[in-house]
Amino acid sequence: MARALSKVAPGWWDYTTLESEIIDDAAALTVEDMARLSRPGFQVVFYDTLEDFYLAEALEYITAWKQSTEDAPVGICGPIGPTEQLPLVARLVNALELDLRSAHFWGMDEWVDQQGVPVPIDHPLSFAKADLGMCFNRINPRLRMPEANLHFPTGDLAAYSRTYDQVRCAVMQGGQGDVKHWAFNDPPKREGAYRDAPPSPAEYRKLATRVTELHPMTIIQNARTSGGGHIAMVPTHAATVGPVETWKAGKVSIWQAGTHDNPFGMRLTTLMIAKRLPDASVPMSLLADHPNVQFNFYRPGIGTVGAEMH
Repeated sequence: MARALSKVAPGWWDYTTLESEIIDDAAALTVEDMARLSRPGFQVVFYDTLEDFYLAEALEYITAWKQSTEDAPVGICGPIGPTEQLPLVARLVNALELDLRSAHFWGMDEWVDQQGVPVPIDHPLSFAKADLGMCFNRINPRLRMPEANLHFPTGDLAAYSRTYDQVRCAVMQGGQGDVKHWAFNDPPKREGAYRDAPPSPAEYRKLATRVTELHPMTIIQNARTSGGGHIAMVPTHAATVGPVETWKAGKVSIWQAGTHDNPFGMRLTTLMIAKRLPDASVPMSLLADHPNVQFNFYRPGIGTVGAEMH
């Protein structure tokens, strides 16, 4: 039976093309149901306050970096979205006097302009600018990692990808967007070989760091969360870490406070990963095949799925 057309962007794949049974099952999940979806290799964790939520996220940086030595460097890959953890990371490093000179950090992604070039650091939406301004430039210079240990997906993307073989990535953090991506691993267009079906999970997992075209939902979301709704300022392409690098991370940790995706979306990917239902129209669901994934939720941000008039 042919897959449904997207209700949002008919020229693309996305979660609205799934079978109605999966969509209905996800919508019916309660918070208590979500808690019971933990299984070996996939943990669902809840936090009752935002203070606890973002502190726990920041502490993943500290725990990863404490493992690093000159002979065996260790790093963490982190997102922009959320960002509230970043100033906490700098404060913790300074207060603990944690020497980061052997540690590493990877930025997950960066916007790309219409010429296919990553945006400069003075671009108002630059992710590297946010990482540096909110975290790394706030760390005491005598504790800070050298610039060579900061890896952003700009310039030579193959060289960026190779760093995941040179340094152990203890944790890859992320958020979840409206289109159910981590980083900018969006669903593909519905064209060519993928006109009738999205790529298989195995095929999608072959994607490494690359420049990719963004799903319309992603553009609209970033205009809403980062640009006051000013869609024209949001690029249509981005450089992003891929599944290839993600599967080299010891742990994938996704942080969902309820500000980036919605109550239905958070339930959908939790269900698909827990039940091992990977589908490239829902890229986050491909993490069903990763051996160590943790979903972190701010409990009050999970919300409910139902009709509400505003």
